Amino acid sequence: MPGPYVVRVHGDENLPEKVDVVVIGGGIIGTSTALELAERGHKVALCEKGGIGQEQSSRNWGWVRISRRDPREVPLMAEALRIWSGLDKRLGRDTGYKRAGIIFACPDDKSYDEHERWGHNIEGYQLPSRMVSGKELEDLLPGGSMKLKGALYTPADGRAEPQKAAPAVAEAAREKGAAILTECAVRGIETSGGRVSGVVTERGRIACDAVVLAGGAWSNLFCGLYGIDLPQLKVMNTVMRTKPLEGGPESALWSKDFAIRKRQDGGYTIASGHENIVDIVPKSFRYAFKFLPALKMEWGSLSFRFGGRFFDEARLPTRWKMDEASPFEYNRVLDPKPSLDMSNKAFNNLKAAFPVFNKAEIAQRWAGYIDVTPDAIPVISAVDEMPGFHIATGFSGHGFGIGPAAGRLMADIVTGRTPVVDPTDFRFSRFSDGSKVRPLSGF
Repeated sequence: MPGPYVVRVHGDENLPEKVDVVVIGGGIIGTSTALELAERGHKVALCEKGGIGQEQSSRNWGWVRISRRDPREVPLMAEALRIWSGLDKRLGRDTGYKRAGIIFACPDDKSYDEHERWGHNIEGYQLPSRMVSGKELEDLLPGGSMKLKGALYTPADGRAEPQKAAPAVAEAAREKGAAILTECAVRGIETSGGRVSGVVTERGRIACDAVVLAGGAWSNLFCGLYGIDLPQLKVMNTVMRTKPLEGGPESALWSKDFAIRKRQDGGYTIASGHENIVDIVPKSFRYAFKFLPALKMEWGSLSFRFGGRFFDEARLPTRWKMDEASPFEYNRVLDPKPSLDMSNKAFNNLKAAFPVFNKAEIAQRWAGYIDVTPDAIPVISAVDEMPGFHIATGFSGHGFGIGPAAGRLMADIVTGRTPVVDPTDFRFSRFSDGSKVRPLSGF
């Protein structure tokens, strides 16, 4: 059963001749940016090559968390938590958001001490988060048999439904005046006097003053057309969901052996807590040095494979004309085959830790490609080399929860408004200005 079942958004029939901003990409980042801009009175066209939320924005775990993030993301995520708390009312639609807490399991003293240190990163934000153990932890994990030193428990964290969120944001943006254009790939950007002046889509031209690229895993390919080197690779994560099940934990739980989240329908989303697949592709060699610090940090969680994906990406054209079909039109949705081995392993580990899951019925499995940067934090930035061009991508598996705030920050940058948080850490130029580019665990 390929892909999760995403709420359908019907695209607009008519292409606007001119807007203020074109947003490329209909995931949670692109739709959130479009909504923010439209609410401020700007004319916006959102162009999506496939359907709204069809790629990683609907394939993630559905966690809305500040806990255990890279410290550089904490201020933006704190803003995201504030936005999520009122998002359904703002949209007039259901995203499935619920503040239900997230638990990070600590099996030993070392892990416990690391998570306790991480907690200092959110001091001053007035967000409840604490270390728990003993009976308090047992009460949070009813029916569990895990032997733990303790856990980091953040009640301020929550969950939402990835298959609902981006579509809900897109529909709200349309109500505020944005054009929502599906199956409308942007082939390229036009410039005049050195600045962005429009885009060429498969359905025609749209004049504009600014472009936001929120293309997820496709952003590197698009940037390359203009000689803009965005270091970005992909990691594949496999997810499964169960039918409704009573008796499991209410809070989401991460452990090395599995990660779970209760769904709005009463079922559970299940994945490995640390295992991901990295397909070796031509750009793996190009960016190997840049990703070396991240590789050293995550080596134990990555399974490398060489196969068809290498040749698929080798065949992708890197140059194309504006009057011919682009690679995006031949690849409407990235829908990789899930790893049965990884999902079965996680499911078996879960059943051993929580016997109630022996009654669980698997409803569906899917996989998705996470777009990652060398320091595992996003780019939310203007691009100096092309005035009027902006990038919001590379969220490295952390994009769903932070998405509404990332959209707000991107809109601030595009419009010249005082940014909601300091965007310095997310600048595109960090990859070329001599900065040390590496992930930070916060431990």
